Amino acid sequence: MIHFYKYHGTGNDFVIINMTKNSFSLTTEQIAFICDRHKGIGADGLMMLLNSEDSDFRMKYYNSDGKEGSMCGNGGRCMLAFAYDMGITKEVYRFIAIDGNHEGRILKEHPTEKLVELKMSDVHETKSLNNNFEINTGSPHYLDFREEVEKLDVVEEGKAIRYSDAYQEEGINVNFVEQKKNQLYVRTYERGVENETLACGTGVTAAAIASSIRQNLIYKNFNIKVLGGQLNVKFETEDGNFFHSIYLTGPAVFVYEGHINIPF
Repeated sequence: MIHFYKYHGTGNDFVIINMTKNSFSLTTEQIAFICDRHKGIGADGLMMLLNSEDSDFRMKYYNSDGKEGSMCGNGGRCMLAFAYDMGITKEVYRFIAIDGNHEGRILKEHPTEKLVELKMSDVHETKSLNNNFEINTGSPHYLDFREEVEKLDVVEEGKAIRYSDAYQEEGINVNFVEQKKNQLYVRTYERGVENETLACGTGVTAAAIASSIRQNLIYKNFNIKVLGGQLNVKFETEDGNFFHSIYLTGPAVFVYEGHINIPF
């Protein structure tokens, strides 16, 4: 019997388990069961809040297929809100994720919803693919710039890129981006979920960086529409090759808590 909490960041939803006082482990199959929207709780991913000697906490993230995933931006914001709700109160939070050290702040606090600013990993390299880009912002992303993104079949087109010869082995997240100056509309097909999600934090971060490059670095602060709401990404760069001081800001919402019995 597992005590869990459910959070979402602009519709990107997660089951979170507080492991600071627990020591059990879950198999890949059990995590996939928990994330299953028909048989389990249902979520895009599962996260564990873990103790850390070198920071305020450690974040461990699993995709809904049960496998440990790369960095999740929306998940990181939700984890900050969860840490606050669990009594870890800091002006600036410092935590460790799979891609290294992160920090963040809660900008506005409400009993069930918080506005959270999360510092993302620096980006040292971007790869231009004609009109499109490949950028790793803690997770690998393909950025495909289009018009009328709302009309796309994101699942079919995203799957075709994700399972293409170039990316089939490791997988890649595929983002379709509509750009109008510093206003973006982004829809994402996520590997590990193998479906479109309502938002992707590392994806919108990559989209903002790619859009800045395409527009000759005129814009370094982007308001971004996703299916689940609104996000903001800002950063600094001097040469368009190295991007730093990258911040992803958006809501982190507590949904409910409960217990689930794992039948196997």
